[in-house]
Amino acid sequence: MRKSDRLFQLTNILRKHQPITAKQLAEKLLVSERTIYRYMDDLSLSGIPVYGEPGVGYRLSEGFELPPLQLSPDELEALITGVSFTASLTGRNLAASAHSLLSKIEAALPNDSKLISSEDRVVRVPSGHRESEVYLLWGKVHSAIEARRWLNIEYRSLAEVITARAVFPLGLFYWGGKWTLGCWCELRGDYRDLRIDRITRFELSEHAGALPEHVSLPAYIKLKSTKAD
Repeated sequence: MRKSDRLFQLTNILRKHQPITAKQLAEKLLVSERTIYRYMDDLSLSGIPVYGEPGVGYRLSEGFELPPLQLSPDELEALITGVSFTASLTGRNLAASAHSLLSKIEAALPNDSKLISSEDRVVRVPSGHRESEVYLLWGKVHSAIEARRWLNIEYRSLAEVITARAVFPLGLFYWGGKWTLGCWCELRGDYRDLRIDRITRFELSEHAGALPEHVSLPAYIKLKSTKAD
């Protein structure tokens, strides 16, 4: 990463997490504390109003704002590809927000940008997902995760066996063309990965059962990472 990019990243961290110590900044940027001290000198010399308080950490002067964001062509293409993915492969509500964001991005581009027209984009995301049942169910699952609601579902396994389950949804994951729901399954007493396209019945539950204390999205992800290793 170029030094200018690193300083820009550092400024954004300061805007979001202040006061913050040199040690914490070093951990976030994966550099030494000595390097952070040099970066702070560079920021001051470039006119960024940053100051440190002994025993407290670094801050930016109140009211400081960065100039409008400038993106390289590759960064812009990456952003548009990600937004297009969200618009095409998630659910109705999030897709609508992604389309709105895409319009704002395009409105801010110079008229001669090759990415302003969809015909000029060489990276494409298929839109057939919008016609599937998963497209409609995705948004409901997403809302249930945000609301921290138990679900009553019927699930059809790969062996075509249908089971009724009470599950606590944790996160949505996209694996090679299929969305899965990472969840805590009360029936199995364990984490499960359930394909969204194999959920045959879905409803919010008034289930009052307590979720085990150790169950969380970070714990689920850690477990999956351990198994992958």
